[in-house]
Amino acid sequence: MLSQILLLRDIFGNPFRTIAFNAAWRTSDVMLLANGIYAERAFDRMPILADALQDAGCDSDDILNHLRDATATHVRGCWALDLVLGKE
Repeated sequence: MLSQILLLRDIFGNPFRTIAFNAAWRTSDVMLLANGIYAERAFDRMPILADALQDAGCDSDDILNHLRDATATHVRGCWALDLVLGKE
């Protein structure tokens, strides 16, 4: 049951809180990392993506903390990764 809840949280995030994403944060480095993570299902690279987003000016604690959360169960459809990729 807990694993299902964690999976749903990774896919949908917090439905009661809208997260704004600035398109300027989609630098070439960010997009290369995000596309690689998505294509290769290399979710262990999420903290690196968080660093790249921060370097691009991202100041969203919700996004950065989610990507850096070592206990999170990330899957394709992760709300934060989809937000970066513009799949929202």
